[in-house]
Amino acid sequence: MRRWWRRAAPADPPPPSADQDGGLSVADRDRIKRIEIRTRRLASAVLGGDYSSVFRGTGIEFAEAREYVPGDDVRFIDWNVTARMGVPWVKEFVEERELSVVCAVDISDSQLVAHRRDGRLGAAAELTALLGFAAAQHHDRVGMLTFAGEVERFVPPKRGVNHVLRLVRDVVRHAPPSPGTSIAAACDYLSRALRRRSVVFLISDFLDDGYVDSLRTLARRHDVIALVLVDPADEELPDLGIVRFAGAEDGAAQIVDTGNAGLRSRYAAAAVDRAAERRRLLATAGVDEVEIRLDGNLVDPIARYFRTRAMRR
Repeated sequence: MRRWWRRAAPADPPPPSADQDGGLSVADRDRIKRIEIRTRRLASAVLGGDYSSVFRGTGIEFAEAREYVPGDDVRFIDWNVTARMGVPWVKEFVEERELSVVCAVDISDSQLVAHRRDGRLGAAAELTALLGFAAAQHHDRVGMLTFAGEVERFVPPKRGVNHVLRLVRDVVRHAPPSPGTSIAAACDYLSRALRRRSVVFLISDFLDDGYVDSLRTLARRHDVIALVLVDPADEELPDLGIVRFAGAEDGAAQIVDTGNAGLRSRYAAAAVDRAAERRRLLATAGVDEVEIRLDGNLVDPIARYFRTRAMRR
């Protein structure tokens, strides 16, 4: 079973800067354009209505006072205006729609390991675009944090399609990350950096440990949803004979006889236990989990989650 080394999270990482040009290659630009074309349509057609139903804003604000009509809620009577006018008037309110949405994306080396040609990181870029465009269509602010063994970059939430594309670019093209994976470091940083209540999508394979306390703290103030990227290789070891494996994050080499049926059975059992423990930890932290399988459609699990959550409201 794979072991993933994790560097201790720094006590207070400085805010990473974000460059503006990125030096993208033609291939990277084409890749980002393809992601944009795919996800902008899906964000509107598949997630649009459900997004607004699930994420309703942070409160309400006073709009105006008007004369009372039968059926109005008497709790909203404006007694000061009523006293001046001699007839009942009520206060009207509108939803304070603006939200801050943050995608916290795991860019550690393990994200490159997957059946997809572009790895889990490619799926993370598409999910960032999908959620970013859905938020942009509702005039919400979108930001991003990337992390590996420590926080790599934080981009504060802003509005606009161009800003969403910049976030996608930062996932597609980034400097070599620090070794290891630390979900705890990402959660601790966001707990300090986010001043107002936000919606945080935590995108990772969750092959890490020691993060539940930091995640619970973040979830107390913010709405946190875990998007768990699951590859078929996480659950079943293919029969490929004798294979030399190297750890994606620590580089440790190991010779494995994948033709051994007993070994494959133990691998599958360990994967079941690992997934059950992950679900338990996320539930303990008070975080919703959405499993995103890399051998399936990336959008459908999020759309189902949005519909299910909208019905719970």
